[in-house]
Amino acid sequence: MDAVDTALMILRVTLGVVIAAHGYAKFFRGGRIPGTAGWFESIGMKPGRFHALLAASTEVAAGILLVLGMLTPLAAALVIALMLVAAWTVHRGNGFFIAGNGWEYNLVLGLSAFVLAVAGPGTVSIDHVLFGEHPPIGVLGGTVAAVVGLAGGIGTLALFFRPATVVLSLGPERAAGSKQP
Repeated sequence: MDAVDTALMILRVTLGVVIAAHGYAKFFRGGRIPGTAGWFESIGMKPGRFHALLAASTEVAAGILLVLGMLTPLAAALVIALMLVAAWTVHRGNGFFIAGNGWEYNLVLGLSAFVLAVAGPGTVSIDHVLFGEHPPIGVLGGTVAAVVGLAGGIGTLALFFRPATVVLSLGPERAAGSKQP
């Protein structure tokens, strides 16, 4: 195992643990699935329970696949889709920096997943055992991860993101039927 394999393994395992931990938290911490479902509803991801289960399951699955170095382009695609949806629904209006709850963190996680799809999981991985020296990496791995991840994220938003409509009140003096002084 050389320096590149070591670096890829460290990146892959760290990213996988971070992503899986988010899914674990949705299942077993705080408000669990019911609390996560309510939060998803409040940000416009409807139905909330469906998305709470989908997000938690996808995060756990993608995290485990990354830790194992198995089906790396698919795992990367799942992370890219998750980060796109999170960035758009929660962080988009808050600017770039994570200190202000911006989308910086989502960008770093999504791009880290893309880099793993392009570079591959390294030799200490199930992909290496399955595919030997020719795993689906490089242009193919990156393309699969980017296309599937972006399509999944955009498709999820198009089908299920229904944020509340802001209704501006004109005040009692402008309300229909009121008499102007």
